[in-house]
Amino acid sequence: MAESTAYARRLFERLLNSERFKRYQGAFRTATGLPLRLVPADARSWCLDDENENRSPFCERINLCDAACHACRDVNQRLLQEAEVDGPTTCHCFSGMSATAVPVRHGADTIAFLKTGQVFQTTPTEGMFDRALDAIGRKQLKSDEVEQLRKAYMTTRSLDPERYQSMVDLLVIFADHLSEDAGEAAMIEDGREPEVIKRALSHIHANLDQRLVLGEVARAAGASESHFCRLFKDTTGLTFTDYVNHARVEWAKRELLSPNSRISEIAFLVGYQSLSQFNRSFARITGKSPSEFRREKFAINAG
Repeated sequence: MAESTAYARRLFERLLNSERFKRYQGAFRTATGLPLRLVPADARSWCLDDENENRSPFCERINLCDAACHACRDVNQRLLQEAEVDGPTTCHCFSGMSATAVPVRHGADTIAFLKTGQVFQTTPTEGMFDRALDAIGRKQLKSDEVEQLRKAYMTTRSLDPERYQSMVDLLVIFADHLSEDAGEAAMIEDGREPEVIKRALSHIHANLDQRLVLGEVARAAGASESHFCRLFKDTTGLTFTDYVNHARVEWAKRELLSPNSRISEIAFLVGYQSLSQFNRSFARITGKSPSEFRREKFAINAG
């Protein structure tokens, strides 16, 4: 069980640090004005952290109150439990605000949850605030804490329910994309290259001496350019351009061991369009110029 949990956490970390999630998170926050987090499946609460963009001022404030924070944790624990079983779930917390969790799955396993909310679907009222205080435990709060909570409560954003649901629908679509990414991440974790990358690498190495264009290689591999870029980096640890340069430099190293080959000839042989481009790439990757590399190798062999 511990091994399975660790495996799921590694998949989660890949998703969390992926370019696709970062781009979507930024776009969702900007377009909707709502917070968005990706939390691991073993997180059973939504304790506040440093991701405060678009967060409700009321949620900011109750994080400073032990009784209120405990009530918030209880609600979010139930929300995640229901979402894991029932799929995308929206609930109203003790304060009357909406919170939503959308599961991201790999097969039958839940890897993570997309979470948003901290918003009212109706205009907050004094009566609603009084009920929220009762749920927190009014007697445990000082008068200045109550006033600060009231101000934060009344300034929290409200959205029309239909509009909020459309935002949740966006999360459901994105969760499906992340679930696909989780499957690809699992192949990488298991040491298996996705078929798209196998085709791409085969094409690259078969045409290393030719001009290689990202879009053309992506099409040869059977993927869109954006999907290919992300998957290629996740699998190889390098961008497409860096991988091609490394492959060409490795080829050039072997050619430089031949004393009769001119460096300019080697540059064009391995696919560079100019000698200066070759020299820059070679020095960046090896820390030496091609001529320095050759001299060192000949000196070692002579010794």
